[in-house]
Amino acid sequence: MRVLVTGAGGQLGRAVVAAASQRRWDAVGLDHARCPIEDADAVRAAIAGARPDFVVHCAAWTDVDGCEADPALADRINGHGTAHVAEACRSIGCALAYLSTDYVFDGRGKRPYREDDPVAPVSAYGRSKRLGEEAVLRAPRGTRFWCVRTSWVFGPGGKNFPSAIVARARAGGPLRVVDDQRGCPTYTHDLAEALLDLPVRDAASGIWHACNEGAVSWHGFASAIVRALRLDVRVDAISSAELARKAPRPAWSVLDCTALTRLRGAPLPPWQDALLRYLAAEGQLPVP
Repeated sequence: MRVLVTGAGGQLGRAVVAAASQRRWDAVGLDHARCPIEDADAVRAAIAGARPDFVVHCAAWTDVDGCEADPALADRINGHGTAHVAEACRSIGCALAYLSTDYVFDGRGKRPYREDDPVAPVSAYGRSKRLGEEAVLRAPRGTRFWCVRTSWVFGPGGKNFPSAIVARARAGGPLRVVDDQRGCPTYTHDLAEALLDLPVRDAASGIWHACNEGAVSWHGFASAIVRALRLDVRVDAISSAELARKAPRPAWSVLDCTALTRLRGAPLPPWQDALLRYLAAEGQLPVP
């Protein structure tokens, strides 16, 4: 299997390249410098030149507040850029997995969101990622493609929620973390394995949800990190309104991953287990 990964300089892209190499696949990783996805010609040349069997499209602008400040740029990268990748894949007949987000939902749900639930993004970031989904979903019959929604992604070497909490906790705190948003923390290592399983297990084309097992609030997630570090740091619960971020976030973004569990024969590991493996990989766990 020859796999090409866009956004290979990011935390998820690096994990996908590493997981593919571990499987002894021929992995080609392209960062923004080598494949700026907003440039249709550059994307077409990069994908045609690599001739992959499978493209994992991780490249995106994920700064939620930045997207809110410049929605046109968000659409150009996350929406139109994804269309460029999808069109290039169709032109050479290769499979495509596009990384989407829980932010395509409005957060008013009361049960985990299923793949066929109506979308209603409340932020520019969510709307731009939905544009990307629509570009991929326009694929003609017989095309192999997967829109994979995930949430609260974290992994080694990246800017993410756990790394921020670790830094603040080691600085002595106290921490103030929102407790009225609930989602599914997802570890890049586990998500990468799920993505690579899609073509191997002949998954049906369409939308899939992929997250580590279990749900928690940001406050609960932060509290678990502090406990794992064995630090005596106070973690105060606050509301989203108190945090006053530029872009709205969905209050409920728990995803139903039943379909992926059936495909793979088991769910992704619990987020608590994933968190401990992440902290160990970053050398943050205290010595027993």
